[in-house]
Amino acid sequence: MVSANLSFLFLAGTVPVGLFVGVLVGAIVVIGAAGFFIGFLLHKKNTEKKIGEVNQRIKVMLDEAESESKALKKEAILEAKEQDLKLRNEFERESKEKRLELQKAEQRLMQKEDNLDKKEDALQKRSDSLEQQQKNLVRQEGEIKKMQEKVAHQHDLMVQELEKVAQLTREEAKQALTDSILEETRHDVAVQVRNIEQQAKDEADANAKKIISLAIQRCASDHASEITVSVVPLPNDDMKARIIGREGRNIRALENATGIELIIDDTPEVVILSGFDPVRREVARLSLEKLINDGRIHPARIEETVEKVRKELDQQIKENGEAAMFEVGIFGIHPELIKLLGRLKYRTSYGQNVYKHSIEVAQLAGMMAAELGLDVNLAKRAGLLHDIGKAVDHEQEGTHIQIGADLAKKYKENANVINAIAAHHGDVEPKTVEAVLVQAADAISGARPGARRETSTNYVKRLEQLESIAASFKGVDKSYAIQAGREVRVIVKPEQIDDAQTVFLAKDIAKKIEQELEYPGQIKVNVIREYRSVEYAK
Repeated sequence: MVSANLSFLFLAGTVPVGLFVGVLVGAIVVIGAAGFFIGFLLHKKNTEKKIGEVNQRIKVMLDEAESESKALKKEAILEAKEQDLKLRNEFERESKEKRLELQKAEQRLMQKEDNLDKKEDALQKRSDSLEQQQKNLVRQEGEIKKMQEKVAHQHDLMVQELEKVAQLTREEAKQALTDSILEETRHDVAVQVRNIEQQAKDEADANAKKIISLAIQRCASDHASEITVSVVPLPNDDMKARIIGREGRNIRALENATGIELIIDDTPEVVILSGFDPVRREVARLSLEKLINDGRIHPARIEETVEKVRKELDQQIKENGEAAMFEVGIFGIHPELIKLLGRLKYRTSYGQNVYKHSIEVAQLAGMMAAELGLDVNLAKRAGLLHDIGKAVDHEQEGTHIQIGADLAKKYKENANVINAIAAHHGDVEPKTVEAVLVQAADAISGARPGARRETSTNYVKRLEQLESIAASFKGVDKSYAIQAGREVRVIVKPEQIDDAQTVFLAKDIAKKIEQELEYPGQIKVNVIREYRSVEYAK
């Protein structure tokens, strides 16, 4: 409206220009003031609205906070009540336990008091009893003193009477009585000494059987060559260089693989294999023969060949054991014993093959058992296994007898078989007739002509050397080589050698035998000291 009026005045030209400008500025100011006021009112209204919203939110939050506070308060009260209840329960439990402990302690104290009361009563009774005993002793001492005085008086009277009757003084009678007592004492002491000596002798014989004086055949240089070496022929001497190899690698590989020493010397077209283990030596011999025939000799080929030969020989050993069983006609032997039996084919004793020897002993023992009407199978079984210890005697300590008995026991052999093995050289007493037959069969098999390479001359010479070594020691009276040279019995002079010295003498004799004598197996040194007193009753 103002714009229309101003336009009209301006167009009509009836209003001056200055007035028009002033009116226009005033109108603008009025309009601006009105707009500011209206904006202020609108801003205030919006602000009040926002404040109301904020207040409303604050109220809601306060309500929520109050509700949450109440909930937390309730929860805290509940937790406090639960904790209080828990503490009360725990307190009551601990109090109850302490009360129980106090009750138990009170009971123990009461029991101890009762025991102390009982002990006190017992001590009092014992004290009363000891007091009464002491009184009795005092009374008895008085009575004894009176009796001693009476006896002394009677003794004096008797002495006087005896002097009158015997017409001897007291000193003369005392001397006669002493002589009589001494004579009787000498007789009793002699009898006692004789009994003690006999007991000592019996104990010495029992202990002597348990002592092993020497180790049996081992890898030593003084063993007979026929049981420690094998000879492998060569097609020519050039083969020796191939066996040795560059810088000796082939021979080292063969020795390491077999455990056998190879001796390559100036002997033409021959390689000597030296080693005590006959199975290892056989593995080395067969391996070397295969390598020579094949012509390819190098470390890898050597290891391959040795391993192959070892497997083949293990199978052959098993077959050898089974063949021995079939030949003798017995069955049911443990597989491990069968393998050990097969190993005996590569073992010799005095030049006699132990495998064939065992078969012979089994057959002979069986024949004799049949003639006597005894257990033939038991005799054959014991005869076949009697030398089984020789299969591993170079690997274990002890005699082949002891080792064999232990092996038979380990593999659940019959007790009579075990006894026959242990007794076949007389180390223990045979418990059955079959064990005695095994002893006889063993002796027959070893004694037949051609069975062993050792001649009778050498055998006798070795026995004489054995006896002379034992007799060379001071105090030795007699010496006897028995059991085919497996034992030497030494009888000493009792006035020169006492019981303690016999132990050292046995050790010295055994040591000298080891140094000066070559022998297979072991030799038992048995030193015997015996003192005899002989009287004749007339």
